[in-house]
Amino acid sequence: MGTISDYLEDALLDHVLGTTQYTQPTIYVGLSTADPLDTGAGDAEPAYTAYARVAHASWTVASSRATENTGTITFPQKADGGSENITHFTIWDASSSGNMLGHGAFTTPKTIVINNTPTIATTELDVSVTSGGMSTFLADAVLDHVFENTAYTQDTLYVGLSTTDPTDAGTQTGEPSSNNYAREAHAAWDASSGGASENTGTITMNVPSGSWGLCAYHFIADAATTGEILLYGALDTSQTPDDGDTVQYIAGALDITLD
Repeated sequence: MGTISDYLEDALLDHVLGTTQYTQPTIYVGLSTADPLDTGAGDAEPAYTAYARVAHASWTVASSRATENTGTITFPQKADGGSENITHFTIWDASSSGNMLGHGAFTTPKTIVINNTPTIATTELDVSVTSGGMSTFLADAVLDHVFENTAYTQDTLYVGLSTTDPTDAGTQTGEPSSNNYAREAHAAWDASSGGASENTGTITMNVPSGSWGLCAYHFIADAATTGEILLYGALDTSQTPDDGDTVQYIAGALDITLD
C-alpha cells in the first residue's frame, strides 16, 4: 500500500481550498532501491542502462480512500550485468526529475538481474490517503482528480461547528440547527506548506440567539446546508456559543493539516 507525498498533500489542499488549481498530470511509475520517504529525498532509482519510469494512465475509480493500477506496468528489460534489489515504487508527474506524487513498499522486494523485465501486475500498486482530517468523500474525489478518472472542481467552502466528531464518514448529526446558527462561507486561505494551511482573514459566524450546544469540532463543507463535509477536526477548546456571543476565528486560527 502506498501513500501520497508531501508535495501532493500541499497541491491538493491548495486545490480544494481554492488557493492554487492543481491540474491533472501525466502519471509515471518508477522503481526504487530505497525508501523514497514522503519528501522523495530518499528515492534511489535503478541504475541499469535501459531503466526508465513508465507512463501509466489506467487506474480504478477511487473507493475507501484508495486507487490501484489497472493493467500491468512493464519496465524496460535489464540487459547489463550486476543486480539491484527493488524495494519500493514511486509515482511521479514527469518521466525524469519532476515531483513525486506517491510511494510505497513492495510486500516482497525483488532482485533484478540480467535479462529480467520488472513488472507490476494489475491491481498490485495501491495508493491511498491516510485516514483522519479529510473525509472519505474528498479523499476519493482528489485521488480521482490526480489519477485522471474525474476532475474535482473547487466549491464555495463553508465553515461549520459540531458537537460530535464528523469522522471520515463526514457525518453531520452534531451540527447545531437552531438559535441563528449557520455555516459561514470563507474563500481566503493561506498557501499550504508542510501539508498545512489556515484561514486568511477573520471568519465571523452569526451571533447566537441561544445555545448551540457544546461544540467540540469544526469542519469545512461544500454547501451552506447538507452537502458534503470535506475537512474536519477537533477544536483546541470545546465551547458553548450562547445568546449574544461573538463566534469567530481570527486570521490563522483555523488550522487544516494533512498527515
